[in-house]
Amino acid sequence: MAADGGSSSLQLPCVFSPKSRQYLALCAQDGRLRIWNTDSKTLHQEYVPSAHLSATCSCISWGPCRTVKEGPQRKKRKSEVGQVEEKADLLAMGTAAGSVLIYSTVKGALHCTLDGGHSAGVNCVQWHPEDSLLYSGSDDTNIIEWDLQTGKTRSKWKADRAAVTSLCVSPDGKLLLSAGQTIKMWDLDTKEIYRKFTGHSTAVTTLRFATTRPPDSNGLYFLSGAAHDRLLSVWQVREDGKDKNSVVSFTLTDEPQHIDLVTSNSKEEAVRLAVVCKDGQLHLFEHFLNGPCKKPLSPLCSVQMSDTKDSPAPIPLLAAALTADTRTVVLAYGNHLQPVMEKVEINTAERHVCLTRDVQTSLSLSMETAVSKVKTPIVNAKSKVLVPGLPGHQAPVKGTSQGSEKRKKDVDTKEMSIAERLGEIDLSTASSEKGAPKGTPSLQTDNFAVLLVQGLESNDTSILNKVFQTRKEMVIKKTVARLPLPAVLPLVQEITKRLQGHPFMAVLMVRWLKAVLMHHTSYLSSLPDLVTQLGVLYHMIESRVKMFHKLTKLHGKLYLLMTKVVTNDSSNTVTDVDHAAKLVYEEESSDEDEASGDEGLPDEDSDNWDEEEMMEEDKEEQADEEDPDSRTDSKANGEDDMEHENESEEE
Repeated sequence: MAADGGSSSLQLPCVFSPKSRQYLALCAQDGRLRIWNTDSKTLHQEYVPSAHLSATCSCISWGPCRTVKEGPQRKKRKSEVGQVEEKADLLAMGTAAGSVLIYSTVKGALHCTLDGGHSAGVNCVQWHPEDSLLYSGSDDTNIIEWDLQTGKTRSKWKADRAAVTSLCVSPDGKLLLSAGQTIKMWDLDTKEIYRKFTGHSTAVTTLRFATTRPPDSNGLYFLSGAAHDRLLSVWQVREDGKDKNSVVSFTLTDEPQHIDLVTSNSKEEAVRLAVVCKDGQLHLFEHFLNGPCKKPLSPLCSVQMSDTKDSPAPIPLLAAALTADTRTVVLAYGNHLQPVMEKVEINTAERHVCLTRDVQTSLSLSMETAVSKVKTPIVNAKSKVLVPGLPGHQAPVKGTSQGSEKRKKDVDTKEMSIAERLGEIDLSTASSEKGAPKGTPSLQTDNFAVLLVQGLESNDTSILNKVFQTRKEMVIKKTVARLPLPAVLPLVQEITKRLQGHPFMAVLMVRWLKAVLMHHTSYLSSLPDLVTQLGVLYHMIESRVKMFHKLTKLHGKLYLLMTKVVTNDSSNTVTDVDHAAKLVYEEESSDEDEASGDEGLPDEDSDNWDEEEMMEEDKEEQADEEDPDSRTDSKANGEDDMEHENESEEE
């Protein structure tokens, strides 16, 4: 499941600088790095990478704060000679092309580029707290340790069978956490696995150490958050190695997007946690980490933002940072292109806090560009653009000279609806014709998954009926396996609704339900409200199972009755056949056999023989009545024969 770990790179990175929280670094949709000053709330710097469109920035990490006097590769200014203040300087950016860019905020330019290490996109970068080292994890399943003084790889090793989606270095710099399919803890001296942790069904997007205690004291804790997972899990690194399961979990309203925490230095100090979810809400937690806790912990306070209109709309929060003051939080909200930074005092005694702000919808960047180099290309009306996607989806490009109304009319007339598109695709012929020519598009299992998602989102019964009519087990399994996780719960609800209908449809739905439970049980078990979501399905199955026991008893009794009836019928037919065969045998026997048989027969069959004698006498009488002349002739012939015999004797 962790193969979809690229989803973490779809979130636009947004990170506050450490300690002072003076700067906010984020990459917007245009691929540019913008650094905002949280004090003056203005744009401090903007950097456009040379390949900001082809190799977009996927992750950002601030380096440890350095003092001005000790800072290497920096030109000293006269105004900075007397300053000894620590400032955030270097910023690491991982790109989708596999390179890592190091940007210096003091110089306002690119410090160096680390490339040649990864063969796929970089998902996470993490700094060593003391040495000038940087760690990066990629889709190519490798972790690379970079030496920033030389700009070359120091070591490289394979971390997992799947993509490495998150990294975190311990506060003492001796351990490294990495997450792919499983969470692994590495010893940085030997580059060997120290511990393994399993518990997330999707790609882990967040790893953070929660305590600064050494691992040999059973006091080292870290937390992890995953994509499409509404729980933050806390793990304890125990000395005896019995750390299979998470000890604490925090409940959220959506998957975590940005996490900031204040680590605990002792058992008496609580861990403070600020989590910004994908739905734009902020959740604040405070907990003393001291062993396991069975129940998931709900947030101490939840914060939402809304505008000041008549019908208020929510304003999404981008990031949050905790300060030394327990009640003050630095918030960034609004748009990625022009975020709004604000320090807010939050009353944690209230469980839910809603802040109303008047946010300008029009974007106006303070740094103006003198000349715009953007040109709109002139496109011919007959040209077509091929885009990746489903086969048969075409995107005709219209010329710029056409008006907007005309363009809308053309699009409406040429675009086919989903129902027409489904009518043209014959699911049965496409799946049965294996030897079809290459030119004809066939409906593949990934198209089934796309159609199923479209049907669930639009609640279109015709699409769902087309997909659910398939009976092939392999097609059902592959379709369910390729479903995105947010579509799993709507699919289960649709299956539950159809199971309550006609029994014929229920037989088909059981196959789909079996495939969902085989592939997505781990995701379903991670949902906090699983009992309420699957309650209807559970009660329906339970009622049918109770009735099944009575039906099996009835089926057994009917089976016994039917077998008795069949055996009685078979015994009657067998006796009739034996009796008929006996009579046939007696009729076909000769006179000599009867005479010889009379001597050997027992007395019991004497009645039968009397009957046979009576039948023979009847036959003789009939013969006498029918041929009296033949009898007289035979007598005459017999007398003549006697005369001839007497003559021969005399001679």
